Amino acid sequence: MRCDMLINGFTVHASFDDASVNSVFKPLLFELTRLYSLKNSRVVVFIAAPPAAGKSTLAAFLQKLSAETEGVTEAQAIGMDGFHYSQHYILQHTVIRNGIICPMKDYKGAPDTFDIGLLNDKIKELYEKNTVQWPFYDRRLHDVQMDAIKVTAPIVLLEGNYLLLDAPKWRDLKCDYSIFIKGEKEFLKKRLIERKSMGGATLQDAEAFYERCDGPNVGLCLENSLGANLTLQITGDGEFRKV
Repeated sequence: MRCDMLINGFTVHASFDDASVNSVFKPLLFELTRLYSLKNSRVVVFIAAPPAAGKSTLAAFLQKLSAETEGVTEAQAIGMDGFHYSQHYILQHTVIRNGIICPMKDYKGAPDTFDIGLLNDKIKELYEKNTVQWPFYDRRLHDVQMDAIKVTAPIVLLEGNYLLLDAPKWRDLKCDYSIFIKGEKEFLKKRLIERKSMGGATLQDAEAFYERCDGPNVGLCLENSLGANLTLQITGDGEFRKV
């Protein structure tokens, strides 16, 4: 199944094999529909994964599939990246790495560059209000746009790296159903360096950023995430398999 989707402001050409669609993704949407019927209120789903494991693409695809599948309740995909601290804040602050004070901008994307308190508050809002204004991370501007998305759907698919992180404050985040996507480290490394290079960085800078920031973030997600209701593996050809 081929489809074009708008993800983080960019058009992404994605392909999902029919076997996965019929054996994994449609049954998942029917299960979420069942949960919604039982609760009779909004269902919040976490889609957590290390960087470059395809969580944004999967969330957008599930939204599209929900609209095209008879008998499935509407699902809306949103992201955690809108809870990055603003670029102004990041440029003015530091983080501690190996006992050394470092510019926060050099580690953008790590857990301590997100406003976890605001994220928790907004997730609670999803349960309390039918309509919620949600922030968006604009990858063209490299900054947060507040109240950019109106969340209205009965099922919300929230994707992000650290939604299942087994760490203080992150463990306080609540959902009704969780999905975790695994990936081989070398495959994710290749994807992340290519992504950084496509964004304008030199290959040397992209590799250095991976070693400094993206690589540790990948390891953190793979090794320090809580168990999920559903675990998937992204394969070398970009497909998803149930673990």
